[in-house]
Amino acid sequence: MMKIGVIGAGTMGSGIAEVAAQVGKVVLIDVDKARAEQGLAAVEKRLNRQVDRERIDAARRDELLGRITATDDLAELKDAELVIEAALEDLGAKKDIFASLSEICSPECILGTNTSALSITAIAAHVPHPERVVGIHFFNPAAVMKLVEVVRTPFTSQACVDKVKDFTESLGKSPVLVEESPGFVVNRLLIPMINEAVFVLSEGVASAEDIDTAMRLGANHPMGPLALADLVGLDICLAIMETLHRELGEDKYRPAPLLRKMVRAGHLGRKTKQGFFAYN
Repeated sequence: MMKIGVIGAGTMGSGIAEVAAQVGKVVLIDVDKARAEQGLAAVEKRLNRQVDRERIDAARRDELLGRITATDDLAELKDAELVIEAALEDLGAKKDIFASLSEICSPECILGTNTSALSITAIAAHVPHPERVVGIHFFNPAAVMKLVEVVRTPFTSQACVDKVKDFTESLGKSPVLVEESPGFVVNRLLIPMINEAVFVLSEGVASAEDIDTAMRLGANHPMGPLALADLVGLDICLAIMETLHRELGEDKYRPAPLLRKMVRAGHLGRKTKQGFFAYN
């Protein structure tokens, strides 16, 4: 059974750990052990919900939980075959993590990042054996969403791409190969649509409820753009828009002022119980 490292025990990291436990032993890492254990507790909560809904049995839950170890020690990854970084969406922080991984992990270990929009090439350029660095972009919630963007840099080897595609398929996911570009495919298209919905709201064209109803019933979207923004996290949406604006240099990617205002207020969506909608 392969050993998989997941760095970052937040919503995405714990979700990736939950999925990866289907095929391997997982080391879930965060900056301190308490946060890593919180991530493991979140996995247990989701698995308990699946047991309650009779999607899995208690034995399977216990088997999956038994495959995940929570720690704050990167050295636990010295014999990992695959590491997926899902930490803070900050390029400097990611470069530091990958620099540490390059010293700890073997040259054969694949180093993946779950970044939503940041330059994977910029990360790989400072890592020995950059041919093993690749984007492995899951979507929230990782246990449910079927798509994984496999993002190739100019350094990434075909062997690395093939291994990552095989890995994601073993999880029951559908990988799509993407040449690195700001926002990749999904967020390049999706986040500007969300941003435009925020502009429509701020201009008083329609209420948040009616904007989302219009897109659900008029465009057959399963979820309205503002509710989706709340699910993704308004801070993540803003960070992606800022990356698109900076990297592509076009005003059509300018973040909506209301989006900035809400992030500054700490109204980040579901994770803070308040975004464009309120959550109890």
